[in-house]
Amino acid sequence: MFFRRSVSGLLLAVLVVLAGCGAFRTDYPAALPAAVSKGWTVSTIDVIVPDTLTVSEAPVIAPEADIVWREEPAGDRRAQVARIFREGAEKATAALDGPRPVRLEITLVRFHALTLQAEALPYNEGVHAITFTARILDARTGAELVPATRIDADMPAIMGSAARLARSVGLTQRVQIVRHLETVFAGWLGIGPDPRQSFTRIGV
Repeated sequence: MFFRRSVSGLLLAVLVVLAGCGAFRTDYPAALPAAVSKGWTVSTIDVIVPDTLTVSEAPVIAPEADIVWREEPAGDRRAQVARIFREGAEKATAALDGPRPVRLEITLVRFHALTLQAEALPYNEGVHAITFTARILDARTGAELVPATRIDADMPAIMGSAARLARSVGLTQRVQIVRHLETVFAGWLGIGPDPRQSFTRIGV
């Protein structure tokens, strides 16, 4: 038992050194007025993943990269992450059926989900660290209706036995992140509850 606790404590110390305890948040400057957004129909969702963003496939707990996504099979991580954003945004905007068609343009800044090595650790300290910008343009004229707005969409990540249980009932990282993004987009558009919050975790 002592040995097990010592190993557990050592792993936690390694996590602190690797990632550092930090503050995370879901945040944006202000929600858009519902009276405005309900006049829109989102006809196009563009997700831009800049080529300058780095991608890591390193089999380590806390890789240094802008994009870390491991739950789907190896492939084009930029395309996989773009689909996650598009799905969350489509779900959030499905209820908008106003007379003005608009384009939602999303530009990724950071998408750092847990590696499977980190998810397997027996701690409740993980974070999916997500940052992007979003802007709204008139779909007909291209006029900018809402300038590019930074949105932080960090969320606590499930780890250890809780993650294994969640995955066994279909609550994968992807499902959790899509739901979170749906909530964040709806809150920012003023058509859902305000999801803004801050929290402190090690953040692997």
